Amino acid sequence: MIDEGRALFLQIAESVEDAIVDGSLAEDSQAPSTNELAAFHRVNPATAAKGVNMLVDKGVLYKRRGIGMFVAPGARRLLLDERRTAFADRYVEPLLAEARKIGLGPDEVRTLISERAAQTTTEGSPR
Repeated sequence: MIDEGRALFLQIAESVEDAIVDGSLAEDSQAPSTNELAAFHRVNPATAAKGVNMLVDKGVLYKRRGIGMFVAPGARRLLLDERRTAFADRYVEPLLAEARKIGLGPDEVRTLISERAAQTTTEGSPR
């Protein structure tokens, strides 16, 4: 789980986000406490708190005084939208730029993607 190249608090925040995106942490459900996250990831509670606070600032978690942190309503949609935008920036834009360089139009790119997706579905893994 630990990625030496990335800050621990970011990795902790991402693990909570992943749980929200995959549905294991539902909206309005209680999120793991700072101490639970610190123990699980074997880090200082201040590091875990920094990750949690980042999610609070982002509107993904909210605090119920005296009870703990909870997943905010709309958090999953917020995270999915954010990840969709990041996916487009990281993968789709470079794909389209390369397609333009080699003379492929949008229809040809769609066809290539559809063909590869069909191969993945029938073969179980991409070629």
